Amino acid sequence: MCFEYCVYFLFYTVVSQASNYEKITLQNTPEENLRDDLRYYFMSPCEKYRARRHIPWKMGVQILKIIMVTTQLVLFGLNNQLVVSYKEENTMALKHLFLKGYSGVDEDDYSVAVYTKHDVYESLFYVMDQYSQLGQLSVGPISYAEDENGKLLPLTICKEYYRRGSVEPSDEIYDIDAQLETGMLFKLFTLHADIPFLNQTFRRFFRLVDIKITFQLKGINLQTVRSRELPDCYSFFVTITFDNQCHSGKVKLFLDIDAESSACRDWKISGTAQKNTHYLLVFDAFVILMCLTSAVLCTRSIILAVRLLQRFSRFFHENFNRKVCEDDQREFLNGWYLLVIVSDLFAIIGSILKMEIQAKNLTNYDVCSIFLGTSTLLVWVGVIRYLGYFQKYNVLILTMKAAFPKVLRFCCCAGMIYLGYTFCGWIVLGPYHEKFEGLSLVAECLFSLLNGDDMFTTFAQLKDKNTLVWLFSRAYLYSFISLFIYMVLSLFIALITDAYETIKSYQKNGFPQTDLQKFLHEPTELPNIEESDQTDVSVRHSVLCYCQWYDCSQQCCLFNI
Repeated sequence: MCFEYCVYFLFYTVVSQASNYEKITLQNTPEENLRDDLRYYFMSPCEKYRARRHIPWKMGVQILKIIMVTTQLVLFGLNNQLVVSYKEENTMALKHLFLKGYSGVDEDDYSVAVYTKHDVYESLFYVMDQYSQLGQLSVGPISYAEDENGKLLPLTICKEYYRRGSVEPSDEIYDIDAQLETGMLFKLFTLHADIPFLNQTFRRFFRLVDIKITFQLKGINLQTVRSRELPDCYSFFVTITFDNQCHSGKVKLFLDIDAESSACRDWKISGTAQKNTHYLLVFDAFVILMCLTSAVLCTRSIILAVRLLQRFSRFFHENFNRKVCEDDQREFLNGWYLLVIVSDLFAIIGSILKMEIQAKNLTNYDVCSIFLGTSTLLVWVGVIRYLGYFQKYNVLILTMKAAFPKVLRFCCCAGMIYLGYTFCGWIVLGPYHEKFEGLSLVAECLFSLLNGDDMFTTFAQLKDKNTLVWLFSRAYLYSFISLFIYMVLSLFIALITDAYETIKSYQKNGFPQTDLQKFLHEPTELPNIEESDQTDVSVRHSVLCYCQWYDCSQQCCLFNI
């Protein structure tokens, strides 16, 4: 008897709940369902959780991703600093070893300059002599490079010169064949070979364009042991150039190094360096998995937003016979999701490159740094999206969104004037001022002047040998500073200030209502949840959230980017 009563009671309860739920469902028209879905779409993650106990997975993934990506960037940055410092210090050490008279400071873009034939010979012989004594001179773990058979790779000396020619400066007569030829002068295969005298080769310096000495060295970066990482083996391709292209009586000496890292053939190390490398590879794999999860969730949100936009557009077309305006369409296309997806792709590519570098399969730290740095930048910028749900923090986003079109058009117009000043300064002041020698240098110098930096130095460094150019430079600099600082920059700030004042006024008096906001703010007959205590829990939370969202934050979430 008791069992039958329990079965009857359960059956009655289920039927009663189904009847109540069906009654609520029938009361919601398609228009109300669409309005409820739109309101739920524009809620913040916390409001969605209060409404339907929907866990904010995307927000949790983004917070965890910020921590992991930033940690990955810091670890890679510390390792990259060791690599860069090792290459720079080796370059400096080799300059001191192979360049005679090197003072430790490069002059402009070259290291040393010689002015006599004797100095050219002495510098050339000095390189070969130092190379033959490298093992006794260098204090670092660096030595000669060998081929697969264990033979020493040679040091080669090549020259580039005009095919033929004769020059008589006193008679103002010259006869030059501009065709360049390259010839090998010398190869040093053994460390004890006699160094030949090359004076006869350079009797006619007016035909000589440059001399290049090339050789290869090997080194090991042992400083990574302190950071619990396996040391890298490096191959240094050294090129020493005697540049005589100007034929001005000044021969410039350059020393360039191209370093390539690789895994050492045989190694043995005590400690936890190898384990740390494995741990880093596992951590990078988790970063890739986290970024893939983030990209999938954001892609899913974009697809759902497009479907919701299609429902809203279909409803407007069927009921009002008109299309949804572009402003309302942009409300559904969340630019933050695209930003997150791009940052995820950059982080995945950067993590793969980082894993390849740690496995000694790649050596290009710069490309990996660009991907990891850009992804971290975009990830931190994406945090602003969650601050935008609060009205006080949302001012920056709304101001940037409102001012961006006007600022972009203004920059296009001002950029034309800026380019004009750039080309003019380069062609007129380039021969007389070191800051105007190239187009990129001119653009950087003018940008510094625009921000009020280094003004007096720019005026003072101009060579006053030509009075006409000196007068032109004053008119040029004064007009640029007056035009861009007092007019262009002031107008630029005024555009942003005007957008900020507009947003502040909207927040105080209310934002302009579009079709989407008018549709969302229309009152809806919501079911009375007090009629029955057995109403479905999810429906109850949804109704409560819609009421709360409509009363408290009806203007907060709709204007987020």
